[in-house]
Amino acid sequence: MRILMVCLGNICRSPMAEGIMRYKIRTKNLNWSVASAGVQSYHVGEPPHKYSQKVCARNGVDISMQRAKKFSAADIDAYDKVYAMADDVYQEIRRIAGPQADMTKVELFLNELEPGSNASVPDPWYGPEMGYHAVYDMLSRTCDAIIEKYK
Repeated sequence: MRILMVCLGNICRSPMAEGIMRYKIRTKNLNWSVASAGVQSYHVGEPPHKYSQKVCARNGVDISMQRAKKFSAADIDAYDKVYAMADDVYQEIRRIAGPQADMTKVELFLNELEPGSNASVPDPWYGPEMGYHAVYDMLSRTCDAIIEKYK
């Protein structure tokens, strides 16, 4: 199983989701891989946001070595599942991937926790550190649901 987590700039939500999922699949000895990307190139090459790193570290997840990358059309073919953190990200994935892309591989991330909700993971970039803790919990629970569904 190859999973790609995608958000806007790849420094808050998707790198946290990547790190959490990587930690969980390692502890469960699953032969899965996970990566993350952003649909915008604002932060390409940068590490995750300081609060993303801090909150993950408090939970035993080290994301400090990750670097932001931009989502590309080729990512649709390279991964089994592509998770968009929000509807605007989903729409941008669709635009970047083009009309021939297999969009059946792309899902709103929170639909794995709450099927059919079409809810978005809030972007903590705009708020204080506490928002990162709430997002971490949401991401962690959803990663557990994904593992249960596909293991």
